[in-house]
Amino acid sequence: MFSGIFSLPWWGYVVVTLVFTHITIAAVTIYLHRHSAHRALDLHPVISHFFRLWLWLTTGMETKQWTAVHRKHHARCETEEDPHSPVVLGIEKVMWQGADLYKLESKNAETLEKFGQGTPDDWMERNIYSSHSVAGIATMMIINLALFGFIGLTIWAVQMMWIPFFAAGIINGVGHYWGYRNFQAEDASRNIVPWGILIGGEELHNNHHAYPSSAQLSNKWWEFDIGWMYIRTMEILGLARVKKVAPKVMLAADKTQCDQDTLHAVIQSRYDVLTKYARSVKQTCADEIAHLKTRAVRVDRSMVKRWLQNDEQKLSALERERMKEVLSNSKTLHTVYSMRQELTSLWQRSTANKDELVRQLEDWCHRAEASGIVALQDFSKRLRRYQLARV
Repeated sequence: MFSGIFSLPWWGYVVVTLVFTHITIAAVTIYLHRHSAHRALDLHPVISHFFRLWLWLTTGMETKQWTAVHRKHHARCETEEDPHSPVVLGIEKVMWQGADLYKLESKNAETLEKFGQGTPDDWMERNIYSSHSVAGIATMMIINLALFGFIGLTIWAVQMMWIPFFAAGIINGVGHYWGYRNFQAEDASRNIVPWGILIGGEELHNNHHAYPSSAQLSNKWWEFDIGWMYIRTMEILGLARVKKVAPKVMLAADKTQCDQDTLHAVIQSRYDVLTKYARSVKQTCADEIAHLKTRAVRVDRSMVKRWLQNDEQKLSALERERMKEVLSNSKTLHTVYSMRQELTSLWQRSTANKDELVRQLEDWCHRAEASGIVALQDFSKRLRRYQLARV
């Protein structure tokens, strides 16, 4: 029986398979995702073309198609126009039919025209990669057969299933359904686990949706993004140039009044601000809920938590009615909720100039500190000290 050029022990074939699939994952997260779709980094032409060639061999995906579909996902996230939202389509459909959803959207000419700008359009792309995508995966099959014999077909089959399952299914499905959230992004994105290794760092999906143009997906000190490790290594070697990472906020020592630096830091880190706001008032809300129960007002923590994590328009009509009823019975909860909504309006008022927004932020802090709610007072005093760290 033909065994190919290399004859390996069983574990050797496992290692080869994992290495091959990991290179594919690296190509997707570094080249397609962070470089092409979000322009978070520039790649040396040699590295860029290697990734294009490898993706042609292992997935048959076209840069323009993948980029366009992903950009549309961000632009239309969790709406009927989102190509693969488990919130809209259901987790099972996205998990098991994610690749089909991608293929369907990738054929949408309007999507490609609107969201696929700035992707490669050279001779290789037009005449090889886009025109003969099936030839790429067929070539990979022949290479695997030549290298490893008939076991190469198994390696090839795993390669062909890896991206459809992990990228189209796990990231697009589980990444919007299950996990933890560092940031109150305007969608359902979640971090699947804090160690982004198996899927190249894409496990940190909530971090990515909070700061889509960041080349680094890890955000907390205890999170690890292996894709970022590769990028930093390439940058040291002169093979990549990072253009943007998530902003880092620092607290000015003696700052007591909002200025444009404060405003800029708050807007840039708005999802983190909302997360810290919800955490800061958590105990206040718990105490008020306990007080309401003594007055026979029906309310629970999960209900209030949902109100503090979503804008009112994202709540159902029944939830809004229930919210109004509860808030009418509690001045504290009404203040906490309304102040949260007013805070979000600061970065939604596109017609206001910076000076007006600074005044609005200062007014918000003044009212928070005059509210009589200790948690709001402490949060406001901390917010006044916000400024972006110099990098």
